[in-house]
Amino acid sequence: MRKLAIFASGNGSNFQALADSVQKGTLDAEIVLLVCDKKDAFVIQRAKEAGIPAFSCSPKEYENKAAYEQAILDQLHIADAEMIILAGYMRLIGPTLLSAYRGRIINIHPSLLPAFPGLNAIEQAYEKGVKVTGVTIHYVDEGVDTGPIIAQEALQIEGSEAIETLTARVHRVEHALYPKTIAALLKKSEGVT
Repeated sequence: MRKLAIFASGNGSNFQALADSVQKGTLDAEIVLLVCDKKDAFVIQRAKEAGIPAFSCSPKEYENKAAYEQAILDQLHIADAEMIILAGYMRLIGPTLLSAYRGRIINIHPSLLPAFPGLNAIEQAYEKGVKVTGVTIHYVDEGVDTGPIIAQEALQIEGSEAIETLTARVHRVEHALYPKTIAALLKKSEGVT
């Protein structure tokens, strides 16, 4: 069974979708650690309720990004985490974590990349007036949402749809696609270390 660390910064709805899938047995993995960069984020409560250890620290507590990521890396080693799953983690992954987990960091993004990378992707698509948006799951590299794409799912934008309705629909796609994609990825890599 693969050991996953989930990184999140806020509410943690994608964290919850992954934790629920593990509990149901549809995602054959163990979530060994939640890493959160905001000490008051609701995702920490979700982890506590699921019995998953959480490491919460602010980057401001460290002299630089490398020191911050080294503290996280130390926790990942203690937890014996094999992969990092980003689930609404609002920080760029730097060289310290990238070099230690290259090819084993996965992110979810609320657009059909390469369109609308970075922050506020749903709002960007909505304001541009595009007819189709969606969700992308990809490997993390040095860029902003530029890593190799693993899976995508498109979503039609209804003509008079409110941004709140679109956001809720994008989240529903995320909550279904992320656990399913990670499960398929783990199954495909069985026997590969």
